[in-house]
Amino acid sequence: MKIKAFPFSHILSVLINLAPVYLLYMITRVAFVLENWSLFSVDWEQLDMGELLAGSLRFDSSAILYTNCLWVLLMLFPLHTKERPWWHTMCKWLFVVINSLGLTINLVDSVYSQYTGRRTTGTFFAEFSNEDNLGGIFFTELVNHWYLLLLGLALVAALWFLYVKPDIALFQSPQQTPQTKHKKSHYYLATTLSFLVAVPFCIFAMRGGFTRDTRPITISNANQYVHSPQQASIVLNTPFSIIRTLGKTTFADPGYFTPSQLDSLYSPIHVPTSADTVPMVSGQKNVMVIILESFGREHIGYYNPGRESYTPFLDSLLAHSLTYEHTFANGRKSIDAMPSTLSSVPYFIEPFILTPSSLNDISGLADCLGQQGYNTAFFHGAPNSSMGFQAFARSSGFKHYFGMTEYCDDPRTGGRDDFDGHWAIWDEEFLQFTATTLTEHVGEPFMVGFFSATSHHPFNIPERYKDTYKEGPLPLHRTLLYSDHALQHFFATASQQPWFKNTLFVITADHTSQLQYAESLTSVGIITIPIAIYDPSGELPTGKRPGVMQQIDIMPTVLRILGYNKPYLAFGKDVFDPGETPWAVSYSNNIYQYIEGDYTLLFDGEQPTGLYNYVADPLLKDNLLKRPDSQRPPQSDEMLLRLKAIVQSYMQRMSTNSLVLSK
Repeated sequence: MKIKAFPFSHILSVLINLAPVYLLYMITRVAFVLENWSLFSVDWEQLDMGELLAGSLRFDSSAILYTNCLWVLLMLFPLHTKERPWWHTMCKWLFVVINSLGLTINLVDSVYSQYTGRRTTGTFFAEFSNEDNLGGIFFTELVNHWYLLLLGLALVAALWFLYVKPDIALFQSPQQTPQTKHKKSHYYLATTLSFLVAVPFCIFAMRGGFTRDTRPITISNANQYVHSPQQASIVLNTPFSIIRTLGKTTFADPGYFTPSQLDSLYSPIHVPTSADTVPMVSGQKNVMVIILESFGREHIGYYNPGRESYTPFLDSLLAHSLTYEHTFANGRKSIDAMPSTLSSVPYFIEPFILTPSSLNDISGLADCLGQQGYNTAFFHGAPNSSMGFQAFARSSGFKHYFGMTEYCDDPRTGGRDDFDGHWAIWDEEFLQFTATTLTEHVGEPFMVGFFSATSHHPFNIPERYKDTYKEGPLPLHRTLLYSDHALQHFFATASQQPWFKNTLFVITADHTSQLQYAESLTSVGIITIPIAIYDPSGELPTGKRPGVMQQIDIMPTVLRILGYNKPYLAFGKDVFDPGETPWAVSYSNNIYQYIEGDYTLLFDGEQPTGLYNYVADPLLKDNLLKRPDSQRPPQSDEMLLRLKAIVQSYMQRMSTNSLVLSK
C-alpha cells in the first residue's frame, strides 16, 4: 500500500508505520503481564493505570526510536535519487526485521523474566556466552509456550501487511517538465522540513523527554510509575533494557558521605578481636558450603509448619541445624550466588561475575582458609565453562575445580549418560561423585563448595523417578523432591566417610524460583531462602534463632566459628557478634532493599520509596513513608544511612579494585 499525499507522503508513511509498532509493543506488554500474573497480581490494585500507560509509552518511545532511527533516516533523507522501488522495498524489510526482533525479545522475556525477576539487560550475552545447550532449552519453551509463538507470528504478519510506502510516482517518469521540476521543489522542501523535525524528535524520544534539563532515562526511572520494584518490569520493555545497559559503567561512587563519615557508618573490614579468635568448635574443622538450586523457603516444610513440604530430608536436617527466623539471598540468579555465599560480595546493579570488576582481586572462604593450610575445591556438574563458575572459583582462591569434564573422565561414573540433557549431570550422581572425590582426592582439612543443578528450569528428573515423584502445583516441586532425595543419598554416603563428623555443612540456596504464595512474591518474599549450619559433631548450638541472616553473612560467620585470626574484607556480618545489628541487603529492578528487624526499606539511589513492617504486613500493603514522621519506626533514618553507606562502600571498592586487604 502507498500513501498518495505528495509532497508529505514520506513523513506520513513514517508516522503511519510507527503507530502500529506502539500498539504491538503494548500487546507484548499485556502478554508479559499475563504470563507473569502471579507476580504482578499481588499489588495490582495499587497501580495507577494512567501513570502506567504514561510510563509505558515513554519507554516504548525510547526503544522504538532507538531501533528505528536508521529506518527513519533512510526514509526522510532529502535526496530524490533514493526514490526508487528497490530502495523502499529495502526500507520495508529493514523496518519489519528490526521491529519483529524487538517484539520477539519482549515475548521471549515474558518467560525468561520469571527466573530473573526483572527485564533482561545487556549482561545476558556475557552470562550465557559459554553455554551450548540453549537451543534445546529454547525449543522446549517454544513448545510449552506455543501460544506466544502464534502471537509473535501474528505480530510479525501485522508489521508486514500494515506497512505503507510513500508515493514516488513523480520520480518514475523520465520526462522532466516544468511542472515536474516545480513538484520536486515541493518534495525537497517537505522532506527537508520533515527531516529537520524528525531528527530532534527522535533524539528527545530516545532520551525520554523534551525538556532541556532531561537526562537520558535509564531502567531505574521505571520505578516512578509503580509501587514496588517487581512492578517496574511492566513499564519497561526488553529492547530498552538491553540497549540502555550495553557497555555502561556498572559501579559509580554515589558520594553520599565523606571518607570519615563513611567509616563511622559502615566498613566491610573485619578485624577479629581476641574473643573472636577463640574457635567455637574443636580441631581444624572441614567446611562444605552446599548451594541448592532454586530451594526457596516457601517449599521447605521446616520453615512452614502446616504446609506441604517438598524437602522431607532437608526438613529433618534443619531440625538439627542452626538457622535464623529470617534468611535471605543477596541476588536473584545463580550467577549471583557464588560471590555472595563464598566471598561475601552481594549483587548490586549487575552480576559481579559479568562486569569488568570481575577482574579485581577478590578473597573469600577458599582464599582465607587456603592460607591456613586447607585444601580447597569447588564442585558443579555443568560444563566447566558454564556461567563463569570455574573462573570465579579460581579467582576467589579455590585450587581445584570438579565439573562435568572431571566427572566424565572418571571411569567409575556413567559419564555423559548421566547428563540431564540441558544443564548438568543429575544431582544424585554428581553428589555421589563429590562424596567419593572428597575422600580420595581432596583430603583434610578442606574447604569445598558444591552447587546443585537439577532443580533448575526446565525442571526435568531422571526417567527412573518419573513415577516416584509426582508433579506438584508448580513444575519446580517435583525436581525439589528429587534433589532432596539426592541430598539425602549424599549425606548417607558422606556419613560413612572419615571426614564427616569433622565437617561443618553450610546449606543454602542460590535464589528462589517458581513461587506459589502471595507473600513470597513481594520484594522480601522473593529473596527468602534457607541458610543453615549443620555440625554432625553436635558442638554448635541448633535451632531457629530470632533475627536476620543473609548469604553474605556466611563467610564472616564461618570464619568466626573457626576462630580465624586475620583481618579480612567481607560485606556481610558475623551473626554471632553481639555488637552487630542484624540486617540484610538486596537489589532488584534498580531498587536497593535494606532489611533490619521487622522492617524493610526501599531506596532508588536518591530517595527512599518504601518502608514496610514485613513481619506484620507480609504483603507489603502499608507504606509507612506515607504516614507522618511521628508514626514511622524511630530507626528508619538510621536504616537509610546504613544502606547508603553499604552502597557507597561497595561502589568505591568495586571501582578501585579494593576488595581485599593488603597482605
